[in-house]
Amino acid sequence: MNNTSKKKLFQVPHTYAILFCIIVLVALATYVVPAGEFERSKDQISGKTIVVAGSYKTVEPDPVGFFEIFKAIPIGMEKGASIIFYIFIVGGAFGIIRATGAIEAGIGKAVGKLEGREKLLIPASMFLFSIGGFSFGMAEESIIFVPIGIMLARAMGFDAITGTAMITLGAASGFIGGMLNPFTVGVAQSIAEVPLFSGLVFRTCVYLVILSFGIWYVMRYAYKVKKDPLQSVVADLELKVKTEGQLLKTEDVQKLNARHFLVFLILIGGLSFNVFGVFKWGWFLQELAASFMIMGILAGMIGKLTINRIFDSFVEGARALTFGALVVGFARGITVVMEEGKIIDTVISTMADSLSDFSEILTILTMFGFQSVLNLFIPSGSGQAAATMPIMVPIADLVGISRQVVVLAFQYGDAISNSIIPTSGALMGYLAVGGIPYERWFTFIWKLIIGWSVIAALALVIAVLIGV
Repeated sequence: MNNTSKKKLFQVPHTYAILFCIIVLVALATYVVPAGEFERSKDQISGKTIVVAGSYKTVEPDPVGFFEIFKAIPIGMEKGASIIFYIFIVGGAFGIIRATGAIEAGIGKAVGKLEGREKLLIPASMFLFSIGGFSFGMAEESIIFVPIGIMLARAMGFDAITGTAMITLGAASGFIGGMLNPFTVGVAQSIAEVPLFSGLVFRTCVYLVILSFGIWYVMRYAYKVKKDPLQSVVADLELKVKTEGQLLKTEDVQKLNARHFLVFLILIGGLSFNVFGVFKWGWFLQELAASFMIMGILAGMIGKLTINRIFDSFVEGARALTFGALVVGFARGITVVMEEGKIIDTVISTMADSLSDFSEILTILTMFGFQSVLNLFIPSGSGQAAATMPIMVPIADLVGISRQVVVLAFQYGDAISNSIIPTSGALMGYLAVGGIPYERWFTFIWKLIIGWSVIAALALVIAVLIGV
């Protein structure tokens, strides 16, 4: 009885509880932190609303009240609506595709092809998804692939963490590299007035190191679990999956047929069209969600599902992502409180001013740390670039740091912590898909985040020394 009580006493709080506590703490801070605002203007190059450097001024305090704390959550839901409904629609589309049996049949075929060559699975998957990460900022888009990764990983003797990691951390590695990412590097470079997507060679070199370290880290964990399943940070959840018969068994899946191949062609063609849409027409979440909806319905029709079965599968797929979708609203509520309490600019101004007396290397490393912390409150890469680059660039000019290196500090600070911060909608979305509690993911990934951060810090020091 005592042991049980102790376990309950030290139980990690629910994800929603953690986020709500952060909202309350930020609301309390609005009574202590001075209110202030920057002037903002429309940047002619990027088309984004940016902060006017040196325009910060104190304003009348506007502390957030008791009722406003709770109101921030539905406002956050509204502000995060595009991501929330994107998650629901992608989940629904994947539910239809899953109902055709093509995914399970394809995985069964892949398991047979990879038999005796399991070591290719993780590096091949991570490299493939890293391409999406550095080309069009793949983040939320990786959610749909997580169930496939988990099923394939389990069939190989790994666990849900491995399956999730080999998809999402592959995309994250590319996102950190960011060589062609129009939403982070593109926006930041435009504001910093450096040539778009310049510094490609240096970024590519760092990306390869980041990706290689990520592959090593995931493979090391995966084979530890394969050797001893109790080493899994989700060992109890994996046991439950096996006990309840949820584990994919290759002998139970359908054989690949012509209809399955057509479903895969729709999936591949749709994803390729999405990439084209992002680059050619500037597509974002709404357009991508619509495209996934079309893909799902076409796949259902080709898979010979009835009209009712198509939409029953859509609802079932969307329902599976409810936890992760609604977390987005809670996460955005944090930013809502800071904005309504008029302290977000004060926080940014105070941290930026503290950099002015540092050496070049210490300044750039502090900028990196600052962006990493700020990412907890502004998880949007383009939004963070618009808020901080106009401040960071003048500081860099004063201390003699290249603007290109400042963009690197922003890029690494924004990207690396996305895989661990609870305010990341993409992170919460794919953890929900994988059925992985946030605290278990944290246990798995924190050492990787430290490793990636060290690599990024060294890269920034080198960039300063060689004058990138």
